[in-house]
Amino acid sequence: MRKSCPVPSPSVHARAVLLAGPSGSGKSHLAALLGWPVLRLDDFYRDGDDPLLPRDESGRVDWDAEGSWHTDAALAAVVELATTGSVEAPVYSISENGRVGCHTVTAPGTFIAEGLFADRLVTGCRDAGVLADAIVLTPNALVTFARRFARDVVEARKPVPFLLRRGLRLLGEHGDVVRRCATAGMRSVPPHRARAELATIGAARPAAV
Repeated sequence: MRKSCPVPSPSVHARAVLLAGPSGSGKSHLAALLGWPVLRLDDFYRDGDDPLLPRDESGRVDWDAEGSWHTDAALAAVVELATTGSVEAPVYSISENGRVGCHTVTAPGTFIAEGLFADRLVTGCRDAGVLADAIVLTPNALVTFARRFARDVVEARKPVPFLLRRGLRLLGEHGDVVRRCATAGMRSVPPHRARAELATIGAARPAAV
């Protein structure tokens, strides 16, 4: 059963590193390696029965279109986490096409907000004074295709034929995602270098209590 979450409202406790990149580029893996608090922006997708969800030429929901995402709610959550140190965030199930609950994210210092559409939050976070950095990962496109397909099959996100069609389409759009994020003001950084650069920020983060 899908559950709703309170919409956060926006004074600064911590700052956010916005992390974007093509699906399968290693955003979640990098966040896990760093061990920082993470706000998963993919949890702000619209429910599958939302009439505002974009659809492709075949009438199928296009989960890779920017309109498939609640931008305002995601920005409000990032700002609330940065200004108060805590936020109630939704939990989204891709296989169930909707929100299935909520969880509390806390951040005693700098945190990562990662997701495909993180670039859409750059201006709002900067204006709110909560932006520490904004990075788009730039891995090899073929490696990303293989990693994404393997992950999605293992997690049974969608039927395999759908995942293959989507994967081939996203392979062709790989460069477009990176350019879109760079245009929004994000730094284009290979995953290995991003880990080294962010580790220097992490060294200055306060320890969790």
